[in-house]
Amino acid sequence: MLTEGEKKVLRTFRQYLMDPGRMLCFTGPMLATHKNSLSKLVKREYLVPESFKGAYSLTNAGFQAMRTCGK
Repeated sequence: MLTEGEKKVLRTFRQYLMDPGRMLCFTGPMLATHKNSLSKLVKREYLVPESFKGAYSLTNAGFQAMRTCGK
């Protein structure tokens, strides 16, 4: 089960119509707010941290979770 914070992160990826492997940058307050959820999603192997600060991309599993996490 995903936490509400993890669902919010995945909904952000959906908002920008992200596909697996495409990078999305979280900056400023948004990065600070979602820091724990982003870390949890990386541990679940739903996201991959990129070398750019605050940048993450979806894995295939993350893409599937994004599509089913609700609105």
